[in-house]
Amino acid sequence: MQAPETLPSQTRSFIRGLYNLRTWHKGCVATIGSFDGAHLGHQAVLRQLIAVAQQHQLPAVAIVFEPQPHEFFSGDKAPARLMRLREKVQALLAAGVNRVLCLQFNHELRNLSADAFIEKVLVNGLGIKHLVVGDDFRFGCDRRGDFALLQQAGARFGFDVSDSVTLSVDGERVSSTRIRQLLEAGDFTGAEKLLGHPYIINGRVAYGKQLGRQLGVPTANLHLRRYRSPLHGVFAVTATFRDGSVHQGVANIGVRPTVNGVSKPLLEVHLFDFSRMVYGEMIDVSFHKKLRDEKKFASLDELRAQLHSDIEQGKAFFAAANNIAPN
Repeated sequence: MQAPETLPSQTRSFIRGLYNLRTWHKGCVATIGSFDGAHLGHQAVLRQLIAVAQQHQLPAVAIVFEPQPHEFFSGDKAPARLMRLREKVQALLAAGVNRVLCLQFNHELRNLSADAFIEKVLVNGLGIKHLVVGDDFRFGCDRRGDFALLQQAGARFGFDVSDSVTLSVDGERVSSTRIRQLLEAGDFTGAEKLLGHPYIINGRVAYGKQLGRQLGVPTANLHLRRYRSPLHGVFAVTATFRDGSVHQGVANIGVRPTVNGVSKPLLEVHLFDFSRMVYGEMIDVSFHKKLRDEKKFASLDELRAQLHSDIEQGKAFFAAANNIAPN
């Protein structure tokens, strides 16, 4: 006789795909969204979700899609992402969500009707008891999925539906689109106001071609693996390592046009007065000011001279910025 399944401890977890749901995952309070950037508006929704989950004494679950639906339909023309899936999952779990369920947005999911999505994902998959979504939420290939339909389904299947909170800053709704526009305009102070922290890209330092070291400007390279990056150019940054140490520097996000280029944007970080080998380490790179656009130089000597000029500009920025402590 097969032993009965036991309920695991309430650890925070990431679930990829409906096929990885187990019987103990049934019974939860859930929300659905892109959560790109995990900004202050998202954080308000997550606090609402967690409060309802605590009232029900059930896990709080955030449902996300990969790729994001607009990326599935728009491909390379989709807007730039604020964060990769791994960064998003980390942010959602850090905010207090118990589980993140990631559904692959493919042709099968795209072709689900609204009713089929409710039954397959929400009822049979998660056994939800309460759903928190915006009253403008739409879903299903037939476009029938809206707040009213969810309420009707809730009455039939035994779950409640509540409207998620909307957060405004300076009279405008906080949104990923608004943050993306601020970043592209180089307004890092405005973006930080909506994010609740400086804009951050994190990743693992990878081996590069050592060109920076040959030019006297060694860099830590992070592969972004994004459809597009919201940032392009050279920036004053700080890098935070897992040991808590913070180091100032300059960073380039681009395709390296002077040295044959790369197909996807690469983040190259040069830290001031730093010599430790950091290959394989995870770092958080926070962006504070744009110094210039990326450009192609006629020679490596010209590139070297510009890199040293960038470093001097970066050091001058940090020396003048009272809110950023120097090393």
